[in-house]
Order: sequence, then C-alpha cells, then structure tokens
Amino acid sequence: MKTAIVGLPMTGKTSLFTILTGVHEATRVGSMEARVGVTKVPDPRLDALARIFQPPKVTHATIEFLDFPSISKEALANPQYLASMRVADAIAHVVRVFQSDTVPHEKGDVDPIRDIQDVDAELSLSDLVVVEKRLERLEKERKKIKSAELDREAELLVEAKARLEANEPLRGWKLDPAGEKLLRGFQFLSQKPMLYVLNLGEEDASKLNDVEESFRRKLASRAGAEVTAVCGKIEAELAELSPDEAAEYLASYGLPGSGLDRLVHASYRLLGLMSFLTAGETEVRAWTVPIGSTAVKAAGAIHTDFEKKFIRAEVVHWEQLVSAGGYAGLRDKGQLRLEGKEYIVKDGDVLVIRHG
Repeated sequence: MKTAIVGLPMTGKTSLFTILTGVHEATRVGSMEARVGVTKVPDPRLDALARIFQPPKVTHATIEFLDFPSISKEALANPQYLASMRVADAIAHVVRVFQSDTVPHEKGDVDPIRDIQDVDAELSLSDLVVVEKRLERLEKERKKIKSAELDREAELLVEAKARLEANEPLRGWKLDPAGEKLLRGFQFLSQKPMLYVLNLGEEDASKLNDVEESFRRKLASRAGAEVTAVCGKIEAELAELSPDEAAEYLASYGLPGSGLDRLVHASYRLLGLMSFLTAGETEVRAWTVPIGSTAVKAAGAIHTDFEKKFIRAEVVHWEQLVSAGGYAGLRDKGQLRLEGKEYIVKDGDVLVIRHG
C-alpha cells in the first residue's frame, strides 16, 4: 500500500513522516522529489503468535509513505511531482489544527476547513488540466475514427470536466466497472481515497477523539474520505521512549494508541483492507487483502501458484490458536476448519493453504 503525504507549508507534515518512517530530510533528492519511507503496521496478534511458535522470522504488513514537498500550484504543474503522486493508492492530507506563535501559518490564521477545501481545489484543478488536454486530442481522434469506446471516453470526460469545474472531487463519482476501467489510466488525484490527518497541539491531545469525531461530522458529505487525528509533538516524544514508557505516556493523555496506530487503522478503513495471518515454526506473517476476499484470493496474496493450485484452506481464529498453544488438538475441538475457495476470509483468521 502506497500513501502520499501532502499538505500546506508549516502543517507538521514532514515531521510526522520522519516520526512514522525514520527517514530524515537529508535523504530528499531535488526540490520536487518525494521522499519514500516504509513503516511496519503495528499488530499485537503477530507478537502473540510469535510467542507460541518462536519462529526465526516475524513479518509485519507494511505501508509505504511518500512525503511530498508542500502542495501548491507550482508543485502541481511539475511533471515529476504529479507522476510520483499518481502512483499512490491513497492521499493523506496533513491538516494543521495546532496554534503556535512561533510557527506562522502561510495564510495568517489557522482554519482547517479552509485548508482542506483549498488543497482539494488544487487537486481538482490539476485533474481538470488533464481532462481538457485529453478532450482536445479526443476530438481530433473521433473525426478520423468511428469508435464506440472513444465516444464513451469522451462522454465520461465531459462529465468529469463538469464535476471538476464545480469544484467536486472525483472520488465521490460512482462509476460502473466499464467506466472505471476506461478512466483508470488517468490516475486522477481527486479520485484517490483521501485521509485527512488532523495535527493537533499538545494542549488538545486529551480531546483528540472528540476533535476527530467533530471533524468527521463536518466532513461527512465528502465521499471516499476518512478522518484521523494525531498530535505531532506527542509522536515525537513517543519515538524516544521504550514501549513500556510509551504506553504510560499515552495513558497520561487518555490515548489508547499512538498516532501510527490511528493512521494505519484509518487507512485500512478508507481502503477497505484487512489482514489475515499465517503462522508456523518458520515464520509468522500478516497479509493485507481487501475486505471480502475469498480464501482462494487470499492464497494468491501469498503466492500466485497457491491460487492456481488451491485445494482447501485450514482456518482458525488467531485467539483460538494462541489459547490452544498451537495447532495440536484444534481439529478435535472443531476449531480448525477446512474451507473451500469461496470462503470469505475474516480479519484475524490464520490460514494454512493446501495446494497441489
């Protein structure tokens, strides 16, 4: 999963990226180059299974974050900037909520809703340029060639143009599978799922859940979007603490988990993803798949041959496997089930794939 981190200047975007990934400013190459960092998805289920099986390898799911220079008209006119952003699966817009006398906002006052609207408008304008250029070329092509596909593409792009001119991001546009396939290659920025990451000040950390819920209500009309809240200052301090100290520090603010936990869970909700697990003496591992995936598709996430030669999947919930101390005896208790190709895998299932 690739997530592009964007935002206006002085939002704490780059600091948050560094905290999440450990990648520092010195690694950026070129003013428009996106920095790349990979972070492990926290998953206590893996730790519990690893204590049972004691494998030499524990593999977490990962998220690849792309940290972009501050968003602006100039940046969005840069082909390198645009090309890097278009390959992302989702966009995380870091929105400044914190107040600070020493960190000025480029527009003077701090207004999160205005900033959200401004960045969404810039992404829509960038897409509008793409649509208008393609429509110009399509007009010439359709004069030379009679093609139902070109006619349908033109029809879709005319509607896209109308939506974008009305400052309506394309992520709320419900397309049929054929229409979605026709437009997929454009990789429109305003069509990508959007995660609004509210960056609060330390003084508001204890109200983090309330602030998040308040903004979720304010932004409820925005389809294809999700909201999470973090406190950059707290995250920076957590990075310097041991796990036990970090847990105690979070508890002092009444927070159940770190900003990384919140961001990951929000990203999974936004993209409709979940994790199933595999566990044994050689490796314990988390695998990320879309919610609603069948057992055969989950097998394919492990290896394409497993999907092609799938026979059955042995399935047990991770808590049952941990409680039993391993696979022994689970089948006798009816807790290790044999499932076929059409079984819908659930979050937290542990699978053993039988294949030819």
